[in-house]
Amino acid sequence: MSRAGAPTRAELTAHLLRHRLAGPAVPTPRQNNLRHYRLFGQADPAALMGLDPERRWGPGAVLDLMARQVGVHPDFSYGQGPDTIDPERTVDALDRLAGLLGATAARRGGVLAGTGHPTKLAGFHGALARALERAGCTLHTPGRGTRFREPTPAGQRACVLDAVGPVLVVRSADSAKELLHTHSPAPVRLALAALTGAGHPLPDLVLGDHGWLCGAGRLGVPAGGLADSNDPAPFVAEAEGTVAVAVPVDDGAHPDCYRALSDYVLQRADLAPYKD
Repeated sequence: MSRAGAPTRAELTAHLLRHRLAGPAVPTPRQNNLRHYRLFGQADPAALMGLDPERRWGPGAVLDLMARQVGVHPDFSYGQGPDTIDPERTVDALDRLAGLLGATAARRGGVLAGTGHPTKLAGFHGALARALERAGCTLHTPGRGTRFREPTPAGQRACVLDAVGPVLVVRSADSAKELLHTHSPAPVRLALAALTGAGHPLPDLVLGDHGWLCGAGRLGVPAGGLADSNDPAPFVAEAEGTVAVAVPVDDGAHPDCYRALSDYVLQRADLAPYKD
Protein backbone atom coordinates (compact mmCIF):
# COMPACT_ATOMS: atom_id res chain seq x y z
CA MET A 1 0.00 0.00 0.00
CA SER A 2 1.12 3.61 -0.58
CA ARG A 3 1.20 6.25 2.11
CA ALA A 4 -1.63 6.33 4.66
CA GLY A 5 -3.27 3.26 3.15
CA ALA A 6 -4.16 4.53 -0.32
CA PRO A 7 -3.65 1.78 -2.92
CA THR A 8 -0.79 1.77 -5.38
CA ARG A 9 -1.62 1.57 -9.08
CA ALA A 10 -0.99 -2.17 -9.09
CA GLU A 11 -3.13 -2.70 -5.99
CA LEU A 12 -5.94 -0.62 -7.44
CA THR A 13 -5.82 -2.55 -10.71
CA ALA A 14 -6.10 -5.80 -8.76
CA HIS A 15 -9.03 -4.33 -6.80
CA LEU A 16 -10.83 -3.35 -10.02
CA LEU A 17 -10.43 -6.87 -11.38
CA ARG A 18 -11.40 -8.60 -8.13
CA HIS A 19 -14.67 -6.67 -7.81
CA ARG A 20 -15.39 -6.66 -11.57
CA LEU A 21 -15.35 -2.87 -11.65
CA ALA A 22 -13.18 -3.39 -14.72
CA GLY A 23 -11.74 -6.36 -16.50
CA PRO A 24 -12.66 -8.90 -19.17
CA ALA A 25 -16.18 -9.70 -17.89
CA VAL A 26 -17.85 -6.71 -16.26
CA PRO A 27 -21.49 -7.15 -15.14
CA THR A 28 -23.01 -5.10 -17.97
CA PRO A 29 -23.53 -7.53 -20.89
CA ARG A 30 -22.42 -6.81 -24.44
CA GLN A 31 -25.99 -6.68 -25.78
CA ASN A 32 -26.86 -3.94 -23.28
CA ASN A 33 -23.84 -1.91 -24.34
CA LEU A 34 -24.67 -2.18 -28.04
CA ARG A 35 -28.32 -1.25 -27.42
CA HIS A 36 -27.27 1.93 -25.66
CA TYR A 37 -24.77 2.81 -28.39
CA ARG A 38 -27.57 2.50 -30.96
CA LEU A 39 -29.88 4.65 -28.82
CA PHE A 40 -27.19 7.32 -28.54
CA GLY A 41 -26.71 7.18 -32.31
CA GLN A 42 -30.46 7.75 -32.67
CA ALA A 43 -30.25 10.81 -30.35
CA ASP A 44 -32.48 9.18 -27.75
CA PRO A 45 -32.89 11.79 -24.97
CA ALA A 46 -32.26 9.30 -22.17
CA ALA A 47 -29.05 8.10 -23.83
CA LEU A 48 -27.85 11.67 -24.49
CA MET A 49 -28.13 12.57 -20.77
CA GLY A 50 -28.46 16.25 -21.63
CA LEU A 51 -25.59 16.27 -24.09
CA ASP A 52 -25.94 18.12 -27.41
CA PRO A 53 -23.17 16.53 -29.49
CA GLU A 54 -21.22 18.73 -31.88
CA ARG A 55 -21.68 16.20 -34.68
CA ARG A 56 -23.75 13.15 -35.44
CA TRP A 57 -22.47 10.02 -33.76
CA GLY A 58 -23.70 6.85 -35.45
CA PRO A 59 -23.53 3.55 -33.57
CA GLY A 60 -20.30 2.58 -35.34
CA ALA A 61 -18.59 5.82 -34.32
CA VAL A 62 -19.82 5.36 -30.75
CA LEU A 63 -18.45 1.82 -30.63
CA ASP A 64 -15.10 2.99 -32.01
CA LEU A 65 -14.92 5.66 -29.32
CA MET A 66 -15.91 3.27 -26.53
CA ALA A 67 -13.31 0.76 -27.71
CA ARG A 68 -10.63 3.49 -27.47
CA GLN A 69 -11.75 5.15 -24.25
CA VAL A 70 -13.17 2.21 -22.30
CA GLY A 71 -11.70 -0.91 -23.88
CA VAL A 72 -14.94 -2.63 -24.95
CA HIS A 73 -14.79 -5.19 -27.78
CA PRO A 74 -14.32 -3.16 -31.00
CA ASP A 75 -16.34 -5.33 -33.40
CA PHE A 76 -20.14 -5.09 -33.83
CA SER A 77 -20.20 -8.77 -34.87
CA TYR A 78 -19.59 -9.62 -31.21
CA GLY A 79 -23.15 -9.10 -30.00
CA GLN A 80 -23.70 -11.39 -27.02
CA GLY A 81 -21.84 -12.24 -23.83
CA PRO A 82 -19.57 -10.35 -21.44
CA ASP A 83 -17.85 -7.10 -22.36
CA THR A 84 -14.68 -5.44 -21.17
CA ILE A 85 -13.54 -2.33 -19.34
CA ASP A 86 -9.76 -2.01 -19.53
CA PRO A 87 -8.51 -1.43 -15.95
CA GLU A 88 -5.48 0.46 -17.24
CA ARG A 89 -7.80 2.96 -18.91
CA THR A 90 -9.73 3.22 -15.65
CA VAL A 91 -6.63 4.05 -13.63
CA ASP A 92 -5.37 6.46 -16.29
CA ALA A 93 -8.69 8.32 -16.10
CA LEU A 94 -8.56 8.35 -12.29
CA ASP A 95 -5.13 10.00 -12.62
CA ARG A 96 -6.71 12.67 -14.84
CA LEU A 97 -9.52 13.12 -12.31
CA ALA A 98 -6.91 13.59 -9.59
CA GLY A 99 -5.28 16.31 -11.67
CA LEU A 100 -8.65 18.03 -12.02
CA LEU A 101 -9.17 17.92 -8.25
CA GLY A 102 -5.67 19.19 -7.59
CA ALA A 103 -6.17 22.16 -9.90
CA THR A 104 -9.51 22.99 -8.27
CA ALA A 105 -8.00 22.76 -4.79
CA ALA A 106 -5.09 25.01 -5.79
CA ARG A 107 -7.47 27.84 -6.68
CA ARG A 108 -9.89 27.04 -3.83
CA GLY A 109 -12.74 26.87 -6.27
CA GLY A 110 -16.41 26.25 -5.81
CA VAL A 111 -17.52 22.61 -5.99
CA LEU A 112 -20.84 20.86 -6.52
CA ALA A 113 -21.29 17.08 -6.37
CA GLY A 114 -24.28 15.06 -7.52
CA THR A 115 -25.08 11.52 -8.54
CA GLY A 116 -27.68 9.60 -10.50
CA HIS A 117 -26.57 6.47 -8.61
CA PRO A 118 -27.33 7.58 -5.03
CA THR A 119 -27.18 4.11 -3.46
CA LYS A 120 -23.91 3.24 -5.19
CA LEU A 121 -21.76 6.30 -5.89
CA ALA A 122 -22.68 8.94 -3.30
CA GLY A 123 -19.81 7.79 -1.09
CA PHE A 124 -17.23 8.11 -3.87
CA HIS A 125 -18.26 11.61 -4.88
CA GLY A 126 -18.76 12.63 -1.26
CA ALA A 127 -15.22 11.64 -0.30
CA LEU A 128 -13.78 13.79 -3.08
CA ALA A 129 -16.06 16.73 -2.27
CA ARG A 130 -15.21 16.68 1.44
CA ALA A 131 -11.49 16.56 0.68
CA LEU A 132 -11.82 19.60 -1.56
CA GLU A 133 -13.73 21.41 1.17
CA ARG A 134 -10.94 20.62 3.66
CA ALA A 135 -8.48 22.06 1.13
CA GLY A 136 -10.32 25.38 1.17
CA CYS A 137 -12.87 24.93 -1.61
CA THR A 138 -16.47 26.07 -1.19
CA LEU A 139 -18.88 23.14 -1.30
CA HIS A 140 -22.38 23.87 -2.60
CA THR A 141 -25.62 21.88 -2.23
CA PRO A 142 -28.11 24.30 -3.84
CA GLY A 143 -31.73 23.70 -4.71
CA ARG A 144 -32.57 21.18 -1.99
CA GLY A 145 -36.32 20.73 -1.80
CA THR A 146 -36.90 21.72 -5.42
CA ARG A 147 -39.67 19.60 -6.94
CA PHE A 148 -39.79 18.58 -10.58
CA ARG A 149 -41.20 15.90 -12.84
CA GLU A 150 -39.03 13.53 -14.81
CA PRO A 151 -40.07 11.39 -17.80
CA THR A 152 -39.52 7.63 -17.51
CA PRO A 153 -40.53 4.70 -19.72
CA ALA A 154 -43.45 4.18 -17.30
CA GLY A 155 -44.52 7.84 -17.47
CA GLN A 156 -43.80 10.99 -15.50
CA ARG A 157 -42.53 10.61 -11.94
CA ALA A 158 -42.56 13.28 -9.25
CA CYS A 159 -39.09 14.03 -7.88
CA VAL A 160 -37.43 16.27 -5.33
CA LEU A 161 -33.82 17.45 -5.24
CA ASP A 162 -32.12 16.47 -1.99
CA ALA A 163 -28.68 15.56 -0.67
CA VAL A 164 -26.88 12.64 0.93
CA GLY A 165 -24.18 14.38 2.90
CA PRO A 166 -22.46 16.78 0.48
CA VAL A 167 -23.80 15.02 -2.63
CA LEU A 168 -27.00 16.11 -4.35
CA VAL A 169 -29.41 13.30 -5.23
CA VAL A 170 -32.97 12.82 -6.42
CA ARG A 171 -35.65 11.42 -4.13
CA SER A 172 -39.14 10.32 -4.93
CA ALA A 173 -41.68 13.04 -4.09
CA ASP A 174 -44.12 10.26 -3.20
CA SER A 175 -41.81 8.33 -0.89
CA ALA A 176 -39.23 10.40 0.96
CA LYS A 177 -37.10 7.34 1.71
CA GLU A 178 -36.76 6.31 -1.93
CA LEU A 179 -33.57 7.48 -3.63
CA LEU A 180 -33.94 7.46 -7.41
CA HIS A 181 -31.58 6.28 -10.11
CA THR A 182 -31.61 8.85 -12.92
CA HIS A 183 -29.82 9.72 -16.14
CA SER A 184 -31.53 13.11 -16.39
CA PRO A 185 -29.67 16.43 -16.66
CA ALA A 186 -32.62 18.19 -14.96
CA PRO A 187 -31.19 17.88 -11.41
CA VAL A 188 -27.90 19.62 -12.22
CA ARG A 189 -29.69 22.30 -14.23
CA LEU A 190 -31.99 23.00 -11.28
CA ALA A 191 -29.10 23.02 -8.83
CA LEU A 192 -27.01 25.41 -10.92
CA ALA A 193 -30.01 27.68 -11.47
CA ALA A 194 -30.60 27.77 -7.72
CA LEU A 195 -26.94 28.56 -7.11
CA THR A 196 -26.79 31.47 -9.53
CA GLY A 197 -30.26 32.61 -8.45
CA ALA A 198 -28.89 33.02 -4.93
CA GLY A 199 -26.17 35.31 -6.29
CA HIS A 200 -23.31 32.82 -6.45
CA PRO A 201 -21.11 32.18 -9.50
CA LEU A 202 -21.17 28.86 -11.27
CA PRO A 203 -18.91 26.30 -9.57
CA ASP A 204 -15.39 25.62 -10.77
CA LEU A 205 -16.06 21.88 -10.72
CA VAL A 206 -19.00 19.51 -10.80
CA LEU A 207 -18.32 15.96 -9.62
CA GLY A 208 -20.83 13.38 -10.76
CA ASP A 209 -22.05 10.87 -13.30
CA HIS A 210 -24.81 10.47 -15.91
CA GLY A 211 -26.75 13.72 -16.43
CA TRP A 212 -24.77 15.50 -13.71
CA LEU A 213 -21.66 15.24 -15.89
CA CYS A 214 -23.24 15.91 -19.27
CA GLY A 215 -25.67 18.55 -18.05
CA ALA A 216 -22.94 20.52 -16.28
CA GLY A 217 -20.55 20.18 -19.20
CA ARG A 218 -23.14 21.43 -21.65
CA LEU A 219 -23.52 24.56 -19.49
CA GLY A 220 -19.78 25.15 -19.62
CA VAL A 221 -18.96 23.98 -16.10
CA PRO A 222 -15.87 21.74 -15.76
CA ALA A 223 -17.08 18.27 -14.79
CA GLY A 224 -15.53 14.94 -13.95
CA GLY A 225 -16.61 11.58 -12.59
CA LEU A 226 -17.51 7.98 -13.31
CA ALA A 227 -19.23 6.40 -16.31
CA ASP A 228 -20.15 2.82 -17.16
CA SER A 229 -19.53 0.99 -20.43
CA ASN A 230 -23.22 1.27 -21.42
CA ASP A 231 -23.26 5.06 -20.95
CA PRO A 232 -21.51 6.55 -23.99
CA ALA A 233 -22.65 10.16 -23.43
CA PRO A 234 -19.94 11.15 -20.90
CA PHE A 235 -17.23 9.65 -23.13
CA VAL A 236 -18.53 11.46 -26.20
CA ALA A 237 -18.63 14.63 -24.10
CA GLU A 238 -15.02 14.09 -23.02
CA ALA A 239 -13.96 13.47 -26.63
CA GLU A 240 -15.65 16.70 -27.70
CA GLY A 241 -14.20 18.68 -24.80
CA THR A 242 -17.52 19.19 -23.01
CA VAL A 243 -16.68 17.02 -20.00
CA ALA A 244 -13.21 17.17 -18.48
CA VAL A 245 -12.86 13.54 -17.31
CA ALA A 246 -15.02 10.44 -17.70
CA VAL A 247 -13.66 7.44 -15.76
CA PRO A 248 -14.66 4.06 -17.25
CA VAL A 249 -15.86 1.78 -14.45
CA ASP A 250 -18.84 -0.41 -13.64
CA ASP A 251 -21.23 1.80 -11.69
CA GLY A 252 -23.46 -0.84 -10.08
CA ALA A 253 -21.19 -2.48 -7.49
CA HIS A 254 -21.50 -2.35 -3.72
CA PRO A 255 -20.72 1.21 -2.55
CA ASP A 256 -17.79 0.03 -0.41
CA CYS A 257 -16.01 -1.09 -3.59
CA TYR A 258 -15.46 2.52 -4.66
CA ARG A 259 -13.58 3.50 -1.50
CA ALA A 260 -10.27 2.29 -2.96
CA LEU A 261 -10.89 4.49 -6.02
CA SER A 262 -11.52 7.65 -3.99
CA ASP A 263 -8.51 6.87 -1.76
CA TYR A 264 -6.34 6.55 -4.85
CA VAL A 265 -7.62 9.80 -6.40
CA LEU A 266 -7.11 11.77 -3.19
CA GLN A 267 -3.59 10.42 -2.77
CA ARG A 268 -2.74 11.29 -6.38
CA ALA A 269 -4.27 14.75 -5.96
CA ASP A 270 -2.19 15.29 -2.79
CA LEU A 271 -5.33 16.06 -0.79
CA ALA A 272 -6.07 15.29 2.86
CA PRO A 273 -6.14 12.80 4.45
CA TYR A 274 -3.35 11.42 2.25
CA LYS A 275 -1.21 14.55 2.23
CA ASP A 276 2.09 14.38 4.15
